[in-house]
Amino acid sequence: ESAFACLAFGAMWQLEKGQGWLSGLLFSLAAAARANGLVNAGFFLYSRGKRFALQLQGGSASPRELPSLWKRVLGLAASAALTCAGISLPFALFQYYAYVRFCEPGTGLAQTIPEPLLQLARDKGYRVAGMAGPKPPWCSQRFPVAYSYIQDVYWNVGFLRYFELKQIPNFLLALPVTLLGSWAAWTYVSTNPRHCLTLGLERSESGERGKARDGFCGPAVFVYVVHSTALLAFGFFCMHVQVLTRFLGSSSPILYWFPAHLLQEHEPLLRSTDDPTPGKPRAGKSRGSCGKGTSDNPVVRLLLNWRSITPLSKSILGFFLGYWLLGLILHCNFFPWT
Repeated sequence: ESAFACLAFGAMWQLEKGQGWLSGLLFSLAAAARANGLVNAGFFLYSRGKRFALQLQGGSASPRELPSLWKRVLGLAASAALTCAGISLPFALFQYYAYVRFCEPGTGLAQTIPEPLLQLARDKGYRVAGMAGPKPPWCSQRFPVAYSYIQDVYWNVGFLRYFELKQIPNFLLALPVTLLGSWAAWTYVSTNPRHCLTLGLERSESGERGKARDGFCGPAVFVYVVHSTALLAFGFFCMHVQVLTRFLGSSSPILYWFPAHLLQEHEPLLRSTDDPTPGKPRAGKSRGSCGKGTSDNPVVRLLLNWRSITPLSKSILGFFLGYWLLGLILHCNFFPWT
């Protein structure tokens, strides 16, 4: 997840800067780290489609300009196809590797595996690469993909399969990030209903910049909210829900942007004493309401003045710090945590 987050967030940053090919390369490397990196191709497609849509709204094309318009369309389609192929290449190569190992006879890999592991595979019903016997069912598919077959047969991943009474503790573990992701989507949609209905492809009638146009509720965040909400819905209904926090935390910046937005909007300690504008950070060092010195870092400032901050701020900071601390203690000692 750490490698994937570094590559995926770096690719998003480069795409925002207009570095399309570098962004595509980083997205491709991210897809080599996690399979859900394939979804990141949507960022590139949306970026190119939005740019083209806004260009079309700039003015109607005359008959003389139609050939040039078609060239731009073909160029856009070719660029999008090449980028999507590049992002999908690592995943395709790994599936090919699995096909050669498990579907082609004579690999001989089973001879190099220690007998205790082979016995474990027999007891669990696992299939060993290179072992004689019938081919796995996925080998006969038109597009042989081992990944989906393994998730279905061995991991029991599927729509509503995890909705069992015994999984209630795991749903509780994923509850904070589920609430944050849902709240983020609702906040953005309720603030920008027209922008969401037009998929962000409509040219803004006003060039004014303000609270509704910048920050978390700005137009540029739309595609990230869609991406985060889609991953949240898929993870909640189709995956092992206890992995939802690290799944979203390594895939979408919304999990960090929205809590920061809530702190800036609703925490008085982060507002300037000279300017009552909500969300404006306090400039420089100052004194907290409890008389303690504060730092230029807003998180440190809140922690130093824990007793005076709002319950919402305590909940946000408590969740992130608690998840980090408990994760270090439990996961590293092989206790149930994810």
